[in-house]
Amino acid sequence: MMTPKEKIERQAILTVAHHDYGKALNVRAFFKIHNRATSEDLVQETFMKTWVYLVKGGKINTMKSFLYHILNHLIIDEYRKHKNTSLDTLLEKGFEPSVVNSENIFNTLDGKAMFLLIKHLPRTYQKVIRMKYVQDLTIKEISLITGQTKNAITVQIHRGLKKLRLLYSPV
Repeated sequence: MMTPKEKIERQAILTVAHHDYGKALNVRAFFKIHNRATSEDLVQETFMKTWVYLVKGGKINTMKSFLYHILNHLIIDEYRKHKNTSLDTLLEKGFEPSVVNSENIFNTLDGKAMFLLIKHLPRTYQKVIRMKYVQDLTIKEISLITGQTKNAITVQIHRGLKKLRLLYSPV
């Protein structure tokens, strides 16, 4: 446990560090993150981690480099958070990707021609294309019926439409 004198000394060290380096740390974080609120949160977390380190009895030789080291790691963690957004996560939040020109293809083709072209697709694509555009089911409903992920269904629909385009307009 810290004595009151040690606590006051460490608070003084951190206060001086915040006064000396706080603005520069905010500028660096904002330059890297491009979001003022997030960058301020990262700087505050930097000082919180520094305080925890000091309370545990850690020794800091160069405060500036220590603070920047912590901030840089927090920025890296923030980058990693944003890059892990998967299609499944977006689908769960209600995003349903549209397939480019799918309506134009089916508007152009009459019903009989469309059914004839669907028959020439591989079975996996036939099934999802019929469910999506003939039965007018959502990707979520198709996923529940087939037991496949929404991502897999979306990919199959996309590939099936691609093959339909090739069948419709041979090169």
